[in-house]
Order: sequence, then C-alpha cells, then structure tokens
Amino acid sequence: MKYKIKSILPLVSVLLAVNLAFTACCNNQKNNDKMETSSSNEINQIFPKGEAINNDYFSGTAWLQMLVTDKDNFDLTIGNVVFEPGVRNNWHSHPGGQILLCTKGTGYYQEKEKPIQLLNVGDVVEILPDVIHWHGASPDSEFTHIAITSQSHKGSVVWMEPVTDEEYNSYKK
Repeated sequence: MKYKIKSILPLVSVLLAVNLAFTACCNNQKNNDKMETSSSNEINQIFPKGEAINNDYFSGTAWLQMLVTDKDNFDLTIGNVVFEPGVRNNWHSHPGGQILLCTKGTGYYQEKEKPIQLLNVGDVVEILPDVIHWHGASPDSEFTHIAITSQSHKGSVVWMEPVTDEEYNSYKK
C-alpha cells in the first residue's frame, strides 16, 4: 500500500490550543473577545486562507498560504491549501514525497491506477516519493489541507496532465 490515511484530530487539537494560548498570552493590545484573523472572511480558520493560486495546474479557484518555506534548514515546505467545491489539482508527483493533513471539508485523493479515496477532517495521507496522484475538493464541499512536501532537496513537484471530468467523477462510495 503506497498511501496511508490516519487520524490527526489530536494534532489539530494541540495546534489549536497552542494558537489560542499564544493569542491570549501575547496579544495584550488587541481585543481578545473575538478571534483575530488576517481577513474577516477567515473567522475560525486555524491558518490564513492565503492568496489565489494563479497557474494552470488547478481546475478552478484554490488558495495557498505558505507556512514554512525554509528549505535549507528544514528540507521541507508546509502550505495551507483551500479548494473551492469541485476543484482539484493536476496529476503530479513529488520527488521527496508529500503528507496531507486534512483540516476542513471533504476532499478526494487518488493515485494512478487506484480508486479515489474520500478524505475527511482528521485524515492524514502519506504519499511516497514519485507516486503519481491528485487531490482536491469533493463536488459539494470546500476542502482544506496542510500540504507538507518533504525532502525538498530532491525537488518540489512534477506537474502532469489535468484530471479529466471522467476521472474526477469516478468516485464510488
């Protein structure tokens, strides 16, 4: 099996608790009666939604907020990715592998020659190096995940052809 889905609810709970504690302890000049975010549209988001992705590797609107970019010291990158309902990225692979931490909504993940896997909040997907795959939102739900690209020294992503509507619509419960 080349992918593994695990629960991350304990990790998400710890991250949220740390975030709330930091905000409460270190933010004396702001009103702590409401959660502060980078945009009024992002209330109750753990991480900012980020900027719209402007490339040809997504089937519609998605946003990216990079969280860790220091490849030299950490040999990885971490980004928060938000997909509108029905949006997916192209087939692609990562020379060093990738980990997805699902944090909001319902999404899809598929490896070449395998059926689509339904992703829910708390799921973790471990994608081995050079495995061709795609991921995105299910048709009726916005979907958010943290994307961790490991072993950055090997390269970040190898983009391929778009996922066809036939491939995307092949999900079976």
